[in-house]
Amino acid sequence: MATEQKAEQATPARSMRKERTGVVTSNAMQKTITVSVETKERHAKYGKYIKRTKKLTAHDETETSNVGDTVRIMETRPLSKSKRWRLVEVTERAK
Repeated sequence: MATEQKAEQATPARSMRKERTGVVTSNAMQKTITVSVETKERHAKYGKYIKRTKKLTAHDETETSNVGDTVRIMETRPLSKSKRWRLVEVTERAK
C-alpha cells in the first residue's frame, strides 16, 4: 500500500516539469544542443515589453536537430555540469 501511494505522488510531479520552446543555436557537441529561449517581460516602471534571451543546453539523444530548428525542451534531472534539459520534439525545421 505504501508503494502505491509513492507511485501516485510521483506521477503528478513528473507532469509538472517545465517546458520551453526555443531555437537551436548550436549542435556542434555530441548529443548536446544549445537552445535560445526568448521571453518577453514587462518593465516594472515604464510598462514597455523587453525581450530576454536565455541559452540552455539540452540533451539530444538521436542528434536529429540542426541549427535554426524550433524545438520543445523539457526539464530533467542533471545530466552533466550544464545540462538540465532534454529534447522533446522538433516542432519546425530550419528553412
